[in-house]
Amino acid sequence: MVEIDNSRMSTLAGRAAACQVCAADLPLGPRPVFQAHQAARLLIAGQAPGRKVHETGVPFDDASGDRLRDWLGIDKATFYDAKCVAILPMGFCYPGRAKSGDLPPRPECAPLWRVPFLEAMPNIGHTLAIGQYAQGAYLGVACKATLTETVRSWRDYGPDVTPLPHPSPRNNIWLAKNPWFEAEVVPALRNRVKSILGTCA
Repeated sequence: MVEIDNSRMSTLAGRAAACQVCAADLPLGPRPVFQAHQAARLLIAGQAPGRKVHETGVPFDDASGDRLRDWLGIDKATFYDAKCVAILPMGFCYPGRAKSGDLPPRPECAPLWRVPFLEAMPNIGHTLAIGQYAQGAYLGVACKATLTETVRSWRDYGPDVTPLPHPSPRNNIWLAKNPWFEAEVVPALRNRVKSILGTCA
């Protein structure tokens, strides 16, 4: 395991938690929600916190989190152990509502905060790219024409990244239409997570 200066991560986390860059554009104001530690082994890259998570300040503290933990095969204690799991959405703050679902993550956030956080976490062994924004960032031109095609091609992205649909209850219809996901992707994902986390889990 690669070690880095703990004070570097503490300083970075403090600065990110106090960020006000997008204050004028956030309907509920800034409340960055993330989880990071220099020893983290698994990275969860989602879209942005929803309204409930904005209120609690705890990432995936909702039904989406329950489903995601089930997909990963880990309990809450492991999930919220920052030495095991890092959670860095593409946008750290709740962006507000659109006509259908939430607005996209603020574009300022990823280059401002995610890049230095990733540089400070040298032990990440696997990344979960949840939703189109994270998949665009991590897979780039390798993304397929649709999210469904991208997720279905999960084997093509090697051992470092797994593309996932959002675990929101709003995706129940998608899951019903795509039973291969829970039959094929989830078991392989659980094995990969178990291997990456090792003694963390």
